[in-house]
Amino acid sequence: MAIAAIGQICSTASVAHNLEQCVNLVRKAAASGAKVLFLPEASDYIATSPEQALALAQPVDESPFVLGLQSAAAQHGVAVHVGIHVPVAVTAAAAGSNPVMPTVRSEGETATTTSTTAAVTKLLNRTIYIDPAGKIAPYGNYDKLHLFDYAAAGLRESAQTQAGTALLPPYTTPLGRLGSLTCFDLRFPEPAIALAHYAKPAPAQIITYPSAFTVPTGRAHWEVLLRARAIESQCYVVAAAQVGRHNAKRVSYGRSLAVDPWGKVLCRLGGVVGGEDENATGSDVGNAEEGAEGQLGLVDIDLSVWEDVRERLPLIRRTDVYPALDMDKDSEA
Repeated sequence: MAIAAIGQICSTASVAHNLEQCVNLVRKAAASGAKVLFLPEASDYIATSPEQALALAQPVDESPFVLGLQSAAAQHGVAVHVGIHVPVAVTAAAAGSNPVMPTVRSEGETATTTSTTAAVTKLLNRTIYIDPAGKIAPYGNYDKLHLFDYAAAGLRESAQTQAGTALLPPYTTPLGRLGSLTCFDLRFPEPAIALAHYAKPAPAQIITYPSAFTVPTGRAHWEVLLRARAIESQCYVVAAAQVGRHNAKRVSYGRSLAVDPWGKVLCRLGGVVGGEDENATGSDVGNAEEGAEGQLGLVDIDLSVWEDVRERLPLIRRTDVYPALDMDKDSEA
């Protein structure tokens, strides 16, 4: 058994402020005996515009946010799983090649390279894993597959973000084998099932969803989807979330959750004022509840529970009727 820590923050366009929040959580996690701290999607920043988002992005090895977290992880001996932005050069995809991927990564080129098709810069919505020695584990880089285009909230992630191209095989952590997914990936059961039941050489025991859910979608779907993913994957699910008002346009639901392989909620953090009432009014609606920003949750990860659930309720899939999910496709670095 080992302790997982779930950190909840409210990122803004100030990378320094966001780093301070996260370093404080690293310190608290270490003092609580946690082995891994899980932080939300976009912990490095949430910008006020697509232009600002691109301007703030830096390569991983140059990012002051990442470098600061590496230092904190090493100082306190705690691994950190965190969502960040990574700039990448892309070019237009061939006509009709893939409707969900209008651009493809431009390997070996930069955004200023002149070629037949000019390269431009987009962002990867990436989670990274920093080990307890402060090193970035290359096997822990996951780029979000499903991008959040939600016209009702004025959000179109695909306009500035390049979708990932492959699932990341589960990797070993002090808590168990970790399968990484991000936010909007939660709405698609197939990736979690692939990681939990088809991954080689061994399946995931914990699946993560670092997130920045909107309030309307959070109110309606956040907990029920996380519990569903835990039940059908028979894995622990850990979802560290952004909470509160990032800027005048953007608010996140919060309510970070951890769920066990039986679907039982083990930890639930605070949310936003009025988050459960679509008719809520008042000047404080959308602000983080008192104590929710910078909140830390602790969960015991007991892998005997993972084993017991799978033994008591085996899921035998009819792959003679429908296909198995392929985890062996080549990944893009």
